[in-house]
Amino acid sequence: MKRTLSKTWKWCTTIAALAVGLMLPPGTVQAGMVDFGDVSLDPDSQCQWDGVDTTYNNGSGDYHTSVFGGASFYNYHAWDIWGHYWDGWAYSNRTDTGSTGTDGQYTARADPAGGQGDSNYGVAYCGYYGRVPTVTFDEPHFLDSAYFTNNAYAYHSMLNGDAFAKKFGGATGNDKDWFLLTITGFDAGGTETGAMEFYLADYRFENSDEDYIINDWTWKDLTGLGDNVSSLQFTLTSSDTGGWGMNTPAYFAMDNLTVMPEPSTLVLLIVGFLATLAWRRWRRG
Repeated sequence: MKRTLSKTWKWCTTIAALAVGLMLPPGTVQAGMVDFGDVSLDPDSQCQWDGVDTTYNNGSGDYHTSVFGGASFYNYHAWDIWGHYWDGWAYSNRTDTGSTGTDGQYTARADPAGGQGDSNYGVAYCGYYGRVPTVTFDEPHFLDSAYFTNNAYAYHSMLNGDAFAKKFGGATGNDKDWFLLTITGFDAGGTETGAMEFYLADYRFENSDEDYIINDWTWKDLTGLGDNVSSLQFTLTSSDTGGWGMNTPAYFAMDNLTVMPEPSTLVLLIVGFLATLAWRRWRRG
């Protein structure tokens, strides 16, 4: 029996060492995917949630949290002289991709319209009061990937220009315009773990035929954000900036945020699994 236990344990620890040494490539173990599929929206209508309803509206200036798949998405809303104001995160199932101006603020620009894989998706707005869209996790995670696209408001504004923002490329199409999303990870103590960039539009190429505005769900590898991420912050910058700040509408859409356990947790899971196998083999003799 001792020989059986010894052989079994040697076999298990060898596999554990290999797993730890390889650290399991990103995507090997998927702890969860935040796809907004569990939020309550009428599937038969064009609708969205932005902080104003009988459940979440607790007064002007309040922060509110929507939790999906162990991730908390923060939303701020208030009432001012112009009516309702919100920033942070909304969620939507709208498919009216031709909408322009604020009519398109809740619509992801994608073909086919809707979310990546299902009808629901998240929409983020970086407001004028210095708040940035934030996501916090219930435990540290290793970020795998997410899908991003423009919303209809920003897309049509960059494509054609509007009363506040220029047409990207300018009159000749040669202006070196860009619209950049920066995703920054932080650990539980608030220390930055990494930052990654995703261009929602880029007109800086020497060959203008390569210029683009993102108009579909686009996969982004997020493994560079580090292995101990407790929160994410999202910021937008643009070449079209004036005295009042950025002119490009400060929106983007996200879906299928995929996370794994941070490596130490993953190792513990592997060792625990292998120890269980060893015990069962020892009990069988």
